[in-house]
Formats: sequence, C-alpha cells, structure tokens
Amino acid sequence: MSDDATSIIGFLETVHPYDSLPQDELVRVATSFRRRDLAAEQVIYTAGDPMEGLFLVMQGAVEVMDPSGVLVSILGPRNSLGERGLMRDGVAVTTARTTDATTVLMLPGVEFRRLIASYPAFERFFHRGRSQETREADISTRKVGDLISRPPVAVTPETTIRAAAQIMRDAHISCLAVATDGQLQGIVTARDFTNKVLAEGIDPASPVSAVMAHDPLVLTLDSLGSDILHTMLEHRIGHLPVVEGGKLVGMITQTDLTRFQAVSSALLVRDAATAQTVEELAAATARIPRLLVQLVGGNHAHDVVTRLITDVADTVTRRLLSFAEAKLGPAPVPYLWAACGSQGRQEQTGVSDQDNCLFIDDAATDADMAYFAELARFVSDGLDACGYFYCPGDMMATNPQWCQRQSVWRGYFDKWINTPDPMAQMLASVMFDLRPIGGKASLFTDVQADTLERAAKNSIFVAHMIGNSLKHTPPLGLLRGFATIRSGEHKNTIDLKHNGVVPVTDLGRVYALIGQLPAVNTRARLEAAAEAGVISSSGARDLLEAYDLIAETRLQHQLRRVKAGHKPDNFIAPSDLSDFERSHLRDAFVVVRTMQSAIGSTRGARS
Repeated sequence: MSDDATSIIGFLETVHPYDSLPQDELVRVATSFRRRDLAAEQVIYTAGDPMEGLFLVMQGAVEVMDPSGVLVSILGPRNSLGERGLMRDGVAVTTARTTDATTVLMLPGVEFRRLIASYPAFERFFHRGRSQETREADISTRKVGDLISRPPVAVTPETTIRAAAQIMRDAHISCLAVATDGQLQGIVTARDFTNKVLAEGIDPASPVSAVMAHDPLVLTLDSLGSDILHTMLEHRIGHLPVVEGGKLVGMITQTDLTRFQAVSSALLVRDAATAQTVEELAAATARIPRLLVQLVGGNHAHDVVTRLITDVADTVTRRLLSFAEAKLGPAPVPYLWAACGSQGRQEQTGVSDQDNCLFIDDAATDADMAYFAELARFVSDGLDACGYFYCPGDMMATNPQWCQRQSVWRGYFDKWINTPDPMAQMLASVMFDLRPIGGKASLFTDVQADTLERAAKNSIFVAHMIGNSLKHTPPLGLLRGFATIRSGEHKNTIDLKHNGVVPVTDLGRVYALIGQLPAVNTRARLEAAAEAGVISSSGARDLLEAYDLIAETRLQHQLRRVKAGHKPDNFIAPSDLSDFERSHLRDAFVVVRTMQSAIGSTRGARS
C-alpha cells in the first residue's frame, strides 16, 4: 500500500462517519478517494455545474458561497462539501473555492451513493430530512427514559423520618429515593410510614434508613414500559427507581403510568372544552409540558406536535370567549377572535405568549365597542392565567388598536400595503399570520382574500416585505461554528426561535404573499409555494428538510428541559449537542441562509 493511501486511511479514521466502517471497507473507500492539492483561491466547483463527487477537506480552508456570491461558510479539515447537490440532482447548489493552499479528497459520486445505500451511519449522517420513524403511544414499547416526567426527589439515609414525610407532603409525592452522593441506597414510601412508623411506634426522629427498603429493584433508562408493568405486577410494588451508571436518575410510579395514559391532546381538549372555571382551564394547560414530553418522546413530527399543542390553546380561547359572553351577555353584533403569531400558524411549543385581535362587524356602535373591550380584557386575562402570558409587544385584543370594526381593519391593510414603512412591514408580517379562532370567520376571510391579491400586485410592498424577512438570520459563524449570544443570561447559546425557526417562518410568509396563498402554517406555506411554482421543488425540499431539523432540535431541547424539571425555552448551547448534531444543524442553517440570499437577490428587481 502506498504512503499516500496509508495517510488517507489514517485521516479517515478520525472523520465521522468513515470511522464507523469495517477495516476492509475503510481501505476500499480510502483507495477510491482522489487527492487534489490546490493553490489558494482555486475554484473546486461552481454553482450549476455537474458534481463529480463528494469533497472532504484534508488540510487548508474552503469558502462556500451561494449562487449570488454571498459567503455562507468557511470549512476546515474533516468537513465535507458538495453533498447537497450530489444527493439532490447531481448539480452543485453552491460555489466552493480555496482560501489557502488546500488539500481535498474527492470521493466519486457512484462510491458515495453506494456507501449511503450500504451503511446506515452514512445515510443518517448525510440525510438531514425528518425521520420517518414513528412510534405509537403504547406504553409497553416506550423507553423508561421517555416516561420520566421530573427529576427524582431524594434524601440521605441520615434524614429523619419526620423530615422525609414533610418533603413528601410538600412535593405531593408518595415515595422518596434514599441516596448518598447520587448512589441509590433504598426507597421509602408513604406505606412504609403507615405500616412501620405508625403501626410499630417508631420514633419520627429516627433516621429514614431505619424504615426504608434496602437494595430495591431498579430499572435503567433503556428499560421498556413492559419492564415496568411486569415488575410492578410480579412484585406488587408501585415505585421503581431508575439508575444509569450506578447513579439515581429518576423514579417511575404507578401515577406516572396513569399520567402517561391520561395525557393526550384529545383529553386536554376535552377537559378544556368542559371546564367550568378559569382555574379548571389552567389545570388543563398545566399538563401541556407533559404532553410535550409524550409527543416529542414518541418521535412525532414537529408539525404534528405543535398542531396538537395549539389545538389546546384554541379550545381554551373559545372556552374563555363563552365564559366572557356568559358574564357580559350575548355579543351585540357579530365578531371574530383571531390569533396571530405561533398560535395563528398552529406552531405553539412548550412556551408561548398570546397574540390576538378582534374583528367586529361594522354595525357596532360606540357602546358596543365598550362591550368588546371588556370581552377582550376578560379573555386576555384568562389566557395569561392559563400560561399564555401577555404579549410583550402588546399585540393583543386588549390594545384598542387591535380591537376594531372590519372596515378599520381594511384600512389598516390598505395603509400597510400602500405605505410600507418599517412599522407597517412589522405589523403586516404579524397580521398576515392571522387565523380565525372563535366567532364569525368571514369577518376576516373576506378581508384576507382581497388583501393578498392587492399586496401581491404591489411590487414595492413585496420588496419591503422581503427585506423585512431577512432581518432574522441563522446563527452562523464563518469558521464552521455558530454565532452564539455574547453576553447576558443566555451567553454562549443560540436562539432556536428567533435565529432558527423564525427565518424560515419569514420566508414562508413572503412565499405565501407572492403566490397569494391563504395557508398560514409555515410548513403548509412551503409546500404550497412549491406546488404553485413560487420556489423550485428542489429548493422547497431542501428548505423543508432544514426547517424540520431546526424545529425538531428545538423541541428536543424543550423536552430535555422539562424532564430536568426546568421550564422549556429556546436557548441551546452548541456544546450540549453531539458533533453529529452540530454538523447537521449547521448545514440546515446554511440552507436557510442560501434561500434568504436567493430571495434577497430578487428584491431589487421588484422594488
């Protein structure tokens, strides 16, 4: 074997997914690579050219530009390039050029596709699309790790029985783990306190170790729900500690099993629809984090998860409207309560504020308007009590500006279209995401159809909306990293909402505007835009795959937060991701930036 082949083998052994190949396959692949030593500023391939294969940087640096010449990435050793075009239609979608003296390896397309077909690790690594795998919510086939809904509550063996009982009371639980430095020693249950402490007269000042069950049966995170059921039935117990590497990581109880089977979007919708008080509505929405855990843990697609969570918000809103009418009396004229923002797009996650407005029939008198102001306050306050906190930007029906007759709304849209200043662009962006929730839907849909047609025909307005859509950019650093937040509470993290899903949401809104498409949901907009020819089918496919990955990464992050006992948020530290996850997330951001650049290049032609 030549020295060159030996050096390539050694290099590939440090690069994923090549490091997963059997040794004989690795040798074959290494001899298939063609080495190229390139000078600085030498073009490797150009957008639109046929791709001869996959490129891998061995040393040096390569800058990657979109078709408009905008720099989207600088790649160093161990980074691949060209796979998007190779996997799509064999044509390069970017231009790659060296910045320094660089050595690249080129794997012929035929060999690349063989590896994709033969080795799952390659298919997973190079295919960014959503997983087609789904799992039914059958508790027997779920992993124990998916069923843990909160961190374990533990005490030390020295803790007194009285103190342990007080902890159980305050935490509303029936079992405590007993551990030393994270190592499980035993468990103690409410039944132990009844049968041992009270029945046998043990002093409550005694240590809990005197009554705990030593060396209890345990499960691991990889155990199945069937293991829980079988162990509990066979041994007639209701609590099972979960350990990993000898460390206590959770506690599964019969209550957890009941909660899992009881928490579904349908049950939450039922409970919200039949609630008699705001407090009962709040009790239903308090279960949304557990619903998030169940849905995301069940590997459901992100748009299914957010749709089901939004369905709960819709039902809560309509129930509050009925409460308001019961208190204030029937509405004097027809009205429509509409949602915008994430609820309007049916994209709510585990953390959402409220964005809403009221369309009121033109027959409303000034006295009638006072009625709707009270209705708006009642519903908005109720939503806040249910966890949908007040909008920081005051985009709510309680703001008189957003509680208006239909004719005023027509005037708003006319003004925004004809005078697209920055404020008009921002407001139009929000209001183009409106969706009827409760009341007379035609009060909005009549306005929507006319507005979309006139807006699409106004090239100046469209150009301004395109410019507004480019204000949120993916968090890409040039040196194959991420541009993280530099200071404050979320330092060294990236915002998966404003710099992740929002750029795609903004693109979808502009595509819908250009194509006069009534869809409001981002994924539906992208699919409709492709069908209408607003964007190419290949561009839509890339953007959908990128959006799916970003949105699902966001939900997985929120899942981990909830399971750790924290409130879900949108800020993730890149260091919390694996190399595999970081690589694919960054590739998804590159796709989004490329699509932003493409639509940005059309702005000048429209203005």
